[in-house]
Amino acid sequence: MKILAADNMEGRETGSPGLRKAQEYVVEQLKSAGLEPVGSRSYYQPIRFESRQIVEKESSLALMHNGQLEPLTLGEDAIFSTRVDLAPVVDAPLVFAGYGLTIPELGHNDLADLNLRDKVVVIFAGAPAEIPGALASHYQSAGERWKALHKAGAVGVITILNPAAMDIPWSRISANRAHPSMALKGAEFDETTGEELAVTFNPERAQKLFEGSGHTLQELIDLVKDRKPLPRFPLIPTIRAKASVNKKTVESANLVAELQGSDPKLKNEYVVLSAHLDHLGVGEPINGDRIYNGAMDNASGSAVLLDVIASLKKSPKKLKRSLLFVFVTGEEKGLLGSRYFTTHPTVKPGSMIANINIDMFLPIVPLKVLTVYGLGESDLGDMAREVAQSLGVQVQADPEPQRNAFIRSDQYNFIRHGVPALAMGVGFEKGSPEQEIFKNWRTQRYHAPSDDLDQPVDLAAAGKYEEIIHKLMVRAADDPGRPQWKPDSFFRRYAPMASGLY
Repeated sequence: MKILAADNMEGRETGSPGLRKAQEYVVEQLKSAGLEPVGSRSYYQPIRFESRQIVEKESSLALMHNGQLEPLTLGEDAIFSTRVDLAPVVDAPLVFAGYGLTIPELGHNDLADLNLRDKVVVIFAGAPAEIPGALASHYQSAGERWKALHKAGAVGVITILNPAAMDIPWSRISANRAHPSMALKGAEFDETTGEELAVTFNPERAQKLFEGSGHTLQELIDLVKDRKPLPRFPLIPTIRAKASVNKKTVESANLVAELQGSDPKLKNEYVVLSAHLDHLGVGEPINGDRIYNGAMDNASGSAVLLDVIASLKKSPKKLKRSLLFVFVTGEEKGLLGSRYFTTHPTVKPGSMIANINIDMFLPIVPLKVLTVYGLGESDLGDMAREVAQSLGVQVQADPEPQRNAFIRSDQYNFIRHGVPALAMGVGFEKGSPEQEIFKNWRTQRYHAPSDDLDQPVDLAAAGKYEEIIHKLMVRAADDPGRPQWKPDSFFRRYAPMASGLY
């Protein structure tokens, strides 16, 4: 972790010399442990991205109220999102669509009875409490949400952040608003075709969107904080947007290696351990520091994988199934490396039977509680519970589902390709002092230069966490059967048998 999060890695931005240096270090460790390369070029799986950077001095946002133009201040009022391919000019009416969610399984449709044709939809980030966490997270993903909005005729989205669920203060979001976004090259990866405008609005400045609507921002924020249903209604202003974007091609790579299993039949199946190696690179200075080291996010997860690999080298016991170690790139750009890998795997499709993903597991308090994202979705969750409890650790599902952690890391792309998957982190009991420690960490260090090597780490918690990962990996690799989706899991639909692939 000290090597990967050092200043000379320059924050490991996707496609940067710093990330390449970190990858070279990881490849040395893979070779030294005797793992076989299974990338498309030795250990590497090269990927091409389109980098997009907003040119603010040539871009603008404004609201038109009853013939009066009100310019918006980029950075203070709102910011462009370049994760979508922005149109140069958009001039469109606004409609408020609550959470903007369409969930057929529950008969939930925030778009019902709204005329969205050629309009920009204003939504609040989040979902009402009655929608189960994993389901709510899935339908809040950019691709799923846009699918329904596009079908209804919308041309763009303005998202107002939920003040009660913001991991990062607006000031820090705004400071790095001109940092490049990336998208995977290739039409097969474009889930937001037709989205001409994507804007994120500062919740403290959003009242101007609702002037004359008969509703106030505070009324809506009070509902959103408690995850209550929201009203839906047309808005008076129209939005005028002008976006100038610099685009260039960037190349990066995933790293893929295997340790072959011993069973003649089961060795053709893989338990996948994944972690993202990239972070945010060099950005706007905070307290004079420009390097976003990403020690916890996610040098820590990559370090666990490397340590597990080192321990396997020393172990005389051979596992029945093969192990696949994937160090992905582009996670911070929208889970792009894992999306590419799961779409174009370097091993036989259908051979990956489980994914254990490690991302920012936060050993900053003693490990008494383990939070398992995806706990109730498959047998893999049951295995994780049994392993953790055997080591005296309580297990819980996500205590903060409104943060959408389930879709915010690389396990989600494995799930979408039918592979039972989960992620785990050091947890806390609601209302405990530990909860406040986690909240403060996210506010002060998450995606900030202070996520560096100069922060408290509970080494005993890190050690116990790694032991859980190791035992779960061994259990999944040696178990006679593959982990199965639970009959009531929404994500079971992605399993190969359910989709008729096998």
